Amino acid sequence: MPLTDTAIRSVKPKDKPFKLFDGGGLHLLVSPAGGKWWRWKYRYGGKAKGLSFGVYPDVSLKSAREKRDAARQQLAAGTDPAEARKAGKLAQAGAESFEAVAREWHAKFSPGWVASHGDRILRRLEKDLFPWLGKRPIAEIRAPELLAVLRRIESRGAQETAHRAMQNCGQVFRYAVATGRAERDPTGDLRGALPPPKEKHHASIIEPKRVAELLRAIDTYQGFFATKCALRLAPLVFVRPGELRQAQWPEIDFDKAEWRIPAERMKMREQHIVPLSRQAIEILRELEPLTNRGLPAKPGAPRYVFPSARSHQRPMSENAILAALRRMGYTREEMTGHGFRSMASTLLHEQGWNHQVIERQLAHAERNAVSAAYNFAEHLPERRKMMQAWADYLDGLKSGAEVIPLFRKA
Repeated sequence: MPLTDTAIRSVKPKDKPFKLFDGGGLHLLVSPAGGKWWRWKYRYGGKAKGLSFGVYPDVSLKSAREKRDAARQQLAAGTDPAEARKAGKLAQAGAESFEAVAREWHAKFSPGWVASHGDRILRRLEKDLFPWLGKRPIAEIRAPELLAVLRRIESRGAQETAHRAMQNCGQVFRYAVATGRAERDPTGDLRGALPPPKEKHHASIIEPKRVAELLRAIDTYQGFFATKCALRLAPLVFVRPGELRQAQWPEIDFDKAEWRIPAERMKMREQHIVPLSRQAIEILRELEPLTNRGLPAKPGAPRYVFPSARSHQRPMSENAILAALRRMGYTREEMTGHGFRSMASTLLHEQGWNHQVIERQLAHAERNAVSAAYNFAEHLPERRKMMQAWADYLDGLKSGAEVIPLFRKA
């Protein structure tokens, strides 16, 4: 039940810290020494986070509730209250600093990104840029100063990170120009100043004989059953590893034999349809009794197709597929979770399937921003045929038959 001032004043400390809950994530943390701190717990981007609202009685119960309600409004608007607070503090200290502008830019645009993408950008800013540029007035930063910071990143062998950091800096500087806090973006002057990053390919198995060996190895995998099912499904759907591990049961339509991944979880922020072959449906039907029925989930909580081995309330870890491949004897140089995408792309192209159909099923970037909003169902009939033919082809490889693939002319 909600707290009252009388109850708070009369509470006695204990040997260990304990909490008094008020509602909506707000609680009072009471220390063994008698101190009382307001705390608010919330979730943003699927992660548990928290804010401190001050000490009681300096911050009254009424004030703490007002702070909670204001923070919940920010959360409802798609803003992380913790990041908004950091940006506000920086604004008070100097609204023209690189860090203040960068955090403001991140808070404004990150609600439209995949959560993991936004987290990576923020970590990059905090680790590689803020320590050296954070306090500098953004309007005073010139190309040579920025280059020195980028070369610090490059010096540790992280060429790709250096290029991504420069790209993020360009976005921050352009935002500063648009909001009247800088006159120009100096990253344009650095074009060609950094050596190009080495082209990076995800390790993949594409030789049919070795693909057959991999499929048979997956069938004999002895680990967690949900992980085994994810391994079996990965080559049939060839989505990105993050999209696979965060799949949720309400997205699966058994009657239509398709999986619709919502836009907020896709790299290109566009809904993606994955036609499900008979083989994919069989795997999901086999898994469903374990991860979709009789779970004591909270109302509205995600029902993950591939939950963590430790908790059904979380998806399997980012390393689950990779670790399973290692247990099966495949090194990082031989096969990765992303490798199932390369496998499908290479072999489907070799079999003569339409390039546009393959690219659409891989959910690769749509260059035309107007058509991107409508193309999630593009080439769908042909994609359904392709996905079933692909599953049949893999079955044939696995059984050891001499498979003659069904060629499709563009």
